[in-house]
Amino acid sequence: MPTLNWIGKEAVLNHHQHVPFHLLKDVPDLAVGDPGTGNLIVQGDNLVALKALLPLYAGEVKCIYIDPPYNTGNEGWAYNDNVKSPVIREWLKETLAGKTIGGEGETLDRHDRWLCMMYPRLRIFKELLAHDGLLAVSIDDNEFSFLGVILDEIFGSKNRLACAPWLAEPSGGKEKTGLRGGHEYLLIYHNGDDSNVSRETRSTGELNLKDKWGKYRKGRELMKWGGTSLRQDRPGQWFQLKTPQGIEVWPIKNDGEEGHWRWGKEQKMKEIVADPECAHWELRPFDPGVTWQGKTERYVPYEKIRDSSKSIGWSTWLDSHGFNSDATRELKEIFGKKPFDTPKPVALIRWILSLHADSDGLVLDSFAGSGTAGHAVLQLNKEDGGNRKFILVEMESKIAREITAERIRRVAQGYTNLKGEKVEGLGGGFRFCELGEPLFDETGKIRDSVKFADLGGYVYFTEAGEPIPRESVGKSPLLGITPTGVAVYLLYNGIIKDKSVDGGNILTAATYALLPSHKGPKIIYAAGCRFGSERLKRDNITFKQTPYTIRLQ
Repeated sequence: MPTLNWIGKEAVLNHHQHVPFHLLKDVPDLAVGDPGTGNLIVQGDNLVALKALLPLYAGEVKCIYIDPPYNTGNEGWAYNDNVKSPVIREWLKETLAGKTIGGEGETLDRHDRWLCMMYPRLRIFKELLAHDGLLAVSIDDNEFSFLGVILDEIFGSKNRLACAPWLAEPSGGKEKTGLRGGHEYLLIYHNGDDSNVSRETRSTGELNLKDKWGKYRKGRELMKWGGTSLRQDRPGQWFQLKTPQGIEVWPIKNDGEEGHWRWGKEQKMKEIVADPECAHWELRPFDPGVTWQGKTERYVPYEKIRDSSKSIGWSTWLDSHGFNSDATRELKEIFGKKPFDTPKPVALIRWILSLHADSDGLVLDSFAGSGTAGHAVLQLNKEDGGNRKFILVEMESKIAREITAERIRRVAQGYTNLKGEKVEGLGGGFRFCELGEPLFDETGKIRDSVKFADLGGYVYFTEAGEPIPRESVGKSPLLGITPTGVAVYLLYNGIIKDKSVDGGNILTAATYALLPSHKGPKIIYAAGCRFGSERLKRDNITFKQTPYTIRLQ
């Protein structure tokens, strides 16, 4: 497969691996609503922020959208990563001095710099994406061809789903040449599994049923199936419906477990609560041998589809998904002015998010800017009852606080538009974090500010290559069992009760007796070890000393 070479590539090929892990520091005053919603805004350098997110979200993000600098030559973006390579430092010094490295007086340094900025970030995106995750990157003609080659290199050319042209300026834009484009592109990739790429529904077929309102056909079952489909997953979507005959119906699954409806009472189920005939009802049996309240069958509601339809692949000619002028208008409606120069319209990002079939998936935008991606997530959740979560990363402190976070606050809680009308909030909230200190200080020691949960998440990630199980964060010296069956333990900050030896941070017979048991192989991180090699071998223990072993990984 063809690859792209540029000045500085060797220095950044593995640069993402050398970026230190930093802590995320909460800023409670900038949080909105319930921080437990899972939504997060991070202010700080996006490469460092992406690395900080890896131990928490590796392999879990369903959709990444980014709108990076287009490198038109008129932007003020800066390649400010802490690159230690002498090669890249010398190269940066030369380009910053304006050295011309092209022929015929053409200055090519900005393309090399842009590629050096993008490459490490794209490498971390691949680690953050779920196997069925999607990546969409907005770009224009300046770096389109280069971007396509490095995306093919990182994600694989076979995983490219589309190069979708987007009509950004119907008038053709402001170009003064003989050809005016007025378009941008979306390069869209999956991460190895395209099974969750959704399909567009279009009208076709027969309406073969009839009710008091006219013809219809049976649509989707209104009980949720698949992941997060149990009652405890969506308690607010567990409620009673009644059939047209007045029979009480609860969302009970085929195996008798308590499930939940697809939507809440105030969403698409609202009309069915008011009038049961808005749903199509069928009497269906439970699985063989299953009963619920003494019954072997129950009524199940389905959507009524008033227009016949079929599913087809999405069109990638994007001429009706919002324009730049719409994005400007949306910002003015929210702020009363245009506080950000290059926003994207909500409709475009909604289309991108809709490409993934998981309505509960995690969405990431690490060039957050005006916060359109977060706005689109809240709007889509409101409309379809989904529970998507967003992570937005914005480097500039002023933009992150006064535009990104403020926009999401207003659209979540409600605001007054330019006409003086009250606009109802979409609901939702978010944590706001800044990048804190690295885990280790200049001497290689673990910083005093590092909590057990912080270090535990990092240690487990380095061993398992996946995020630490949420239920064990900070609660047990057993961090989790890796996919290969290895138990990972951490003795740090007195996590166990025994305080007799170095606050319980040394592996001794006493501390070992207090660890949760595991019959298979074990990796134990601790400040020291009093076991001999025979004892370690007998109990199938690999000892790793903190902080030194961690620093070497």
